[in-house]
Amino acid sequence: MPMRSGCAGRLAGTSDSCRTGETLSQDAHGRFCCTCRCPGAATVEQMSPLPALSIIGAATKRLAILELAAEAETRGFAGLACPGVGGNLALCASLAHVTTTIPFWSSIQPIYLAHPMETAATAAHIAEVSGGRFRLGLGVSHVPMLDRIGLPTGKPLSDMREYVAALRAAERGAGALPAILLAALRDRMLDLATEIADGALWANASLSHTPTQLARLPTDRLATFQLANMVPTVIDSDIDAARAIHRRTLGGYIVLPNYRNYWRVAGYSDEMDAIEAALELGDRDAATAAMSNRWLDDCTISGGATRVRDRLDAWAATGVTPIAVMSSTSGGQAKAIRELFDLYS
Repeated sequence: MPMRSGCAGRLAGTSDSCRTGETLSQDAHGRFCCTCRCPGAATVEQMSPLPALSIIGAATKRLAILELAAEAETRGFAGLACPGVGGNLALCASLAHVTTTIPFWSSIQPIYLAHPMETAATAAHIAEVSGGRFRLGLGVSHVPMLDRIGLPTGKPLSDMREYVAALRAAERGAGALPAILLAALRDRMLDLATEIADGALWANASLSHTPTQLARLPTDRLATFQLANMVPTVIDSDIDAARAIHRRTLGGYIVLPNYRNYWRVAGYSDEMDAIEAALELGDRDAATAAMSNRWLDDCTISGGATRVRDRLDAWAATGVTPIAVMSSTSGGQAKAIRELFDLYS
C-alpha cells in the first residue's frame, strides 16, 4: 500500500521538523509530511511488484513471525497488514523496531475495543517511532462478534465518524496521527472513508465487483487514497484442496449478515440465498456445499504458482493493493508464508 499514501514519507510534528535531504509538503488534512529525496529512497511512485502480506502474532510464535516480517521487507513485499486478532497494535509496535523501510498497518483495529484517546496515543507513538511507516486501519467489526465478547454496538456510520473525529481532536496531545484507513466493505462506509479518512480496506472482496465500488471514489482522491484488500490465498496445484481450505476459512464469514449482503450485491444472490436457507436450518454442511467455485474464486485465490501470481496481479491492476492472507494445505501460518516467499524467489 505504499504507492497510495496520503503522506508519501514521514509525518512531521511541525513545519520545521524536516531533516536534511527531505522535502516538506502537507496532506489533505493539513499534516506536515517530510519526504526523503535522497538517492535510493523509495517514493510514492515506486510501486512494489509484490503483494502485501498479512501476519498474525499468535501466542508462542510472535518472535518467529517478526523474523518473517523482517524477511518480507528484505524480499521487497509491498507492506505488512496486521488483522484484528490478539493485540494487533502491539504487533505493529514491534514491527516498528524490527523493520526499517516497509509500510505496515492494522487491518483492522475495531473501534469498540478502545477509547479513541488511547487509540490516538498508541497510533501516534507507532507512527513516530516507525518514521511514518504505520497506518491505522479501523473498522466497526460485526455485531455477532461483538455480542460474543459482550460489547455493545451502535450505528456503524455515525460511530465511525465520531470515533475518527475524536482521534483527530486528540492529536494535539498525542502527536501526529498516521494515515487513517477505514474497513469499507459496503458502499456507504466507502463513501464515509473518502470523506473523513485517508484510505479504505476490504477483506474477502469480490474482484469482479471491485471496479464498481472504485467508481464511487472522487477523482480528486484517486492519486492519494490508499486501497487494499485482504485476499485469502492458498498455493497448491491441487486447486480443489486449496479451495477446501478457503471454504473452511470463509465459513466464519458466511454467517455474518453484512458479508452476505455484500456478496449479494456483488452478483452472488443464488449462493447467498442457499447459504442463508441452510443456516436457518442449522445445516452447516449444506451451507458449505452452497459455496460455489465461481463465488469462491472471485474472493479468494487458489491454485499453483502461475495462477496465484496472475490473480494477485489482477488485484493490483485494479489499483487495490492485494494483501495475501496465507494458508497452506500442509502446514500453518509460517509454512504458508514460506510458500509465498518461494513464489516470488
